Amino acid sequence: MNTPGKLRLSSLRSPIAGSLAVLLVAMVSIQIGASLAKGLFPFVGAQGATALRLAFSALVMTVVGKPWRVRLSRSNTVPLLLYGLSLGVMNLCFYMALRTVPLGVAVALEFLGPLGVAVATSRKARDFVWVGLAAAGVVVLSPVSPLSASLDVAGAGFALAAGGCWALYILFGAKAGDQHGGQTVAVGSLIAAAVAVPFGVAHAGVRLLDPSLLPLGIGVAVMSSALPYSLEMIALRRLPARTFGICMSAEPALAALSGFVFLGEHLGPAQLLGISAIIAASFGAVLTASAVINHPDQTP
Repeated sequence: MNTPGKLRLSSLRSPIAGSLAVLLVAMVSIQIGASLAKGLFPFVGAQGATALRLAFSALVMTVVGKPWRVRLSRSNTVPLLLYGLSLGVMNLCFYMALRTVPLGVAVALEFLGPLGVAVATSRKARDFVWVGLAAAGVVVLSPVSPLSASLDVAGAGFALAAGGCWALYILFGAKAGDQHGGQTVAVGSLIAAAVAVPFGVAHAGVRLLDPSLLPLGIGVAVMSSALPYSLEMIALRRLPARTFGICMSAEPALAALSGFVFLGEHLGPAQLLGISAIIAASFGAVLTASAVINHPDQTP
């Protein structure tokens, strides 16, 4: 027979497990999309690929998310605007990094953003264990020490800038999601597209209208933006910011795997060690995340 204590524990684990599963699907989707997006670089460049991705994503999310239903006020407009801006700049910087930096390395450097969120919002010592383990994995994956000489400085700078925007995306996305619900991603996608499209037009011009690029552009938009950002918004509304940030530590591992499968980027022993550390950190975060949602102000 179920006791009240068992029922309460089950009610806590169910929503947290579902949110973590949603987040995993989002992360897998976005890394596959990033691998596919590099196929657009020879035709329209990183700027054009970003423009196509965000423009098609905005179109899809306008149909699905019905952004015209948003009720704006002085207090709820700023988080939504900053969410969209951070989304647009993050994508643009990340694709600029992918021109010269391998996918796994770019995501590892970008991950310093959410890692910073996890550190800044953590209040329990055990959270720092997982953050520290994830950080160690990032250091191993990143081309430091003798390997750092071969790393393109500009590419690394773009990846780090994307990481800063990723941190803002987490913080403002959580707040905007609480205020606007399902319309948040739709409005944010429109703002992000308004940021990126001018850069794409300036770089690629009429090549962006090439019909042969439309299938790939739509596929990248769905896999990299429309699907994962919608799923991430669900997770953001149900997970505390520090839990979300720690669980996202799986991103570099998934990026390295996607780079290997789709782009032929081979992994050495050091990279495998870094991936193992990051997966262990994510697993530890999953095991302890249920205790974090036992706060009424953190549940949807």
